Amino acid sequence: MYDNILLTLGASAADRPIIEHVKRLASVMHSRVCLLHVASGAPAQLYGADAGGKEVNDGRVYLDRVKREFEAAGIATVAELGYGDPAKEIQKWVEQKGCDLVAMGTHGHKLLADLVLGTTANRVQHNISVPVLLLRAK
Repeated sequence: MYDNILLTLGASAADRPIIEHVKRLASVMHSRVCLLHVASGAPAQLYGADAGGKEVNDGRVYLDRVKREFEAAGIATVAELGYGDPAKEIQKWVEQKGCDLVAMGTHGHKLLADLVLGTTANRVQHNISVPVLLLRAK
């Protein structure tokens, strides 16, 4: 059913619930997982893949660590670092990688914060045609 799962990561402790959930799901479904973290700071916004700095380096280290965790569980996994606007990058990866499910952790902001800040999850689910699995961090 889900051959390619795109797991978006914010590189924070809030990722842990969705990581664990996708590990179980991918194992049962024999899915391939594409991990995506988007560097969204000023250098990433301006220079894209040519950006460097702490955010980019930390993102790569984080992705590599999570990728090894999935591979240790016997799950085929690739890891990608995106640059710029997270919602746009997620949409691009869904289209380019042929993902049939997007899994995202959410922070569980309340209505006012969501209206003021907007949410990546909300923007993603309205701009792609594949299912979106949202799991709120505790």
